[in-house]
Amino acid sequence: MSNLLEIKNLHAEVEGKQILKGLNLTINKGEIHAIMGPNGSGKSTLSYVLMGHPSYEVTEGEILFNGENIVEMETDERAALGLFLAFQYPHQISGVTLFNFMRSSLNSLEKKRTGIDPQKDKKLSSKSVLQFSKKLSAKMKELGIDESFQKRYVNEGFSGGEKKRAEILQMAMLEPTLAILDETDSGLDIDALKIVSDGVNRLASPERSALVITHYQRLLNYIKPDFVHVLWNGKIILSGGPTLALDLEDKGYDWVKEEYSERIAA
Repeated sequence: MSNLLEIKNLHAEVEGKQILKGLNLTINKGEIHAIMGPNGSGKSTLSYVLMGHPSYEVTEGEILFNGENIVEMETDERAALGLFLAFQYPHQISGVTLFNFMRSSLNSLEKKRTGIDPQKDKKLSSKSVLQFSKKLSAKMKELGIDESFQKRYVNEGFSGGEKKRAEILQMAMLEPTLAILDETDSGLDIDALKIVSDGVNRLASPERSALVITHYQRLLNYIKPDFVHVLWNGKIILSGGPTLALDLEDKGYDWVKEEYSERIAA
């Protein structure tokens, strides 16, 4: 089994405030990792830093993706390599249908990876539209998403659950090598939670991995992680198997604070 993502001694800050303080994490191909932790521990910061959010500055350390340091790469370059982030709070894009948004996203990735712009080649463009439409309809059917979503503006008037479903649809279409889910389960009812989980499970393969960031163990009832990590004070202080999430759900974080206070403070 080979490494897909290696994070080495990662330090990062936003607006001059240090959030990540020496974080280390390795994800191999085909693995699902879950990150849990109290509010303010740096979970969302980690997801933004991995995708290259311009407001977050890496001050020390490395992020190796398939052996290549991506710290200096732009977000679109990371996406072309196979990284994808599902947001905790997806943004609304008025006037842009989900169909057009998804097609533009796929075309942009294709251009970044191959140097060929499908939209500027008439033969390629007409072929790609038909292929894309079939693929989109098939993915929506797989995920139980109504096809009327295609004509709706991205996240405009969407409920919380619909926004998350749209995020998972994007993930299913882009087929990333590493999917990062930043508390995608927050505010979801059980039906939407199952759709989100099903999307992640369908993506699973020996070559693809997922990093699931969550507050709650309930998501991990549907997405079975290989490893669970506790992120606290900007670094991972404890790792274990799936039962670690059950312990956190049952006992909270007080026992972690008591037993691992030195690691938290370090």
